[in-house]
Amino acid sequence: MTAPTINGTRYPQPIEDLLPAARALDLPDGQTFPSRNRLMREFRIGAPKADDLLARLKADHAKQIEAEQLRTHRLARGAILPADPDTDTTDPDATDPDPLPAVPESAPPAAEPVEITPPEQAEQVTAAGHPDTPTPPAPSKPSRSAVAWPVVLLALPAFVAIWSGWVGLGGLTGFGIVHPLPGIADGFAINSAITLPIGVETYGAYALYVWLSGRLPGPARRFAKWSALGSLAVGALGQVAYHLLEAAGVTAAPWWITTAVACLPVAVLGMGAALAHLVRTHD
Repeated sequence: MTAPTINGTRYPQPIEDLLPAARALDLPDGQTFPSRNRLMREFRIGAPKADDLLARLKADHAKQIEAEQLRTHRLARGAILPADPDTDTTDPDATDPDPLPAVPESAPPAAEPVEITPPEQAEQVTAAGHPDTPTPPAPSKPSRSAVAWPVVLLALPAFVAIWSGWVGLGGLTGFGIVHPLPGIADGFAINSAITLPIGVETYGAYALYVWLSGRLPGPARRFAKWSALGSLAVGALGQVAYHLLEAAGVTAAPWWITTAVACLPVAVLGMGAALAHLVRTHD
């Protein structure tokens, strides 16, 4: 059975009716506002209405503090506040049974109004009165970003050398002409050696971009860093191996070079899938 609320009814009460009762609650020493749980327990209300009621109490408290600060500010400036008629207990008809003779006293000097300078004007006065005060430096002009077209000129000769090296090494390790669509397009043929430069070098460039961009999660950048360095190192070793075998007149690479080169497409596929997953993970 639902307990009656503050005015005896079991229907929900508006915040305006609950606010006076909430102000009258007894609070422990050092506590300014009742807790949300106590408001819910005292007035049988839900959490949203308790939050609203607590916000009203805090807003009223803030207004009281602001009024006290304004009154103190006026007193400091020498302003005369009108007397509150509700708190004036002086009886104008009452007479003093034993009046004392009036003693002339010199009027105290009027308090000079205290002028409070806003913080913005205070900073200007300080800067003007003390010429040695350092002034903030003027904002620098945005620097122009470096052009990227020279990278294309640098990449063209590297692309030619890397492409020919990987294709040549692929030919020495068993890569060659294959028909990927037998029975569908028998005349379509492709040299499988091109998978080496496309896979290894493209992944190395992409992982290098992910690492140096600085706009992705930490795990993705760490994985991209080490995999990019590994991909570039493998690419360099592949070029060295091809040129050494070609200079020695070898027509078929040793088994251990063939094994390593044959595993590269699978390794590039695994690292590319892992990096793509880490790039899309923002946790």
